Amino acid sequence: MTGSDIVSKQAAATAHLAIRPARNADGDGLSDLIAAIFAQYPGCVFDRATEFPELDAIADDFRASHGRMWVAEDADGRVLGCLGVKYDPATHEAELHKVYLDVACRGQGVAQRLLAKALTWLGDKHSECETVMLWTDTRFEAGHRFYEKCGFARTGQNRILDDLSQSAEIQFRLDFGTYRTLLAG
Repeated sequence: MTGSDIVSKQAAATAHLAIRPARNADGDGLSDLIAAIFAQYPGCVFDRATEFPELDAIADDFRASHGRMWVAEDADGRVLGCLGVKYDPATHEAELHKVYLDVACRGQGVAQRLLAKALTWLGDKHSECETVMLWTDTRFEAGHRFYEKCGFARTGQNRILDDLSQSAEIQFRLDFGTYRTLLAG
């Protein structure tokens, strides 16, 4: 078996994943996904009730912030990935949230599919959007590489959260107008 055979088998394994808008009922599946990912990083604490209460009505939470969230779901209904975007009409800025992908699905285009769905929706619903930004934990280095591969740049901004994980985060930003021009070109 060659490297390309392995990549083809991996891609086939995730091709059946459905990308759909999140529903309020997805909270338990999202909770399982995020808890499993946090468990991979020393010091990352997942406490749904304390720090993720929005999972109880996740679709409503994103709608209330002019946004939407998507999930990648397998044939058994298991949530294997998610990505959401919220939009601030006053600043013309969107922010990505809850970008998580099961380790078994990484490197197979699932995250790109989720991001493409979100950015297409953002352009359709909020055409005046100028910038897309996100904050990510400094421990999530694979995510940093993904964002950079997708055109996001580090801003040099960082922050420390007052959360159970004592998270240090860095900011990434995408010039959405330039991104849309490149797509149209």
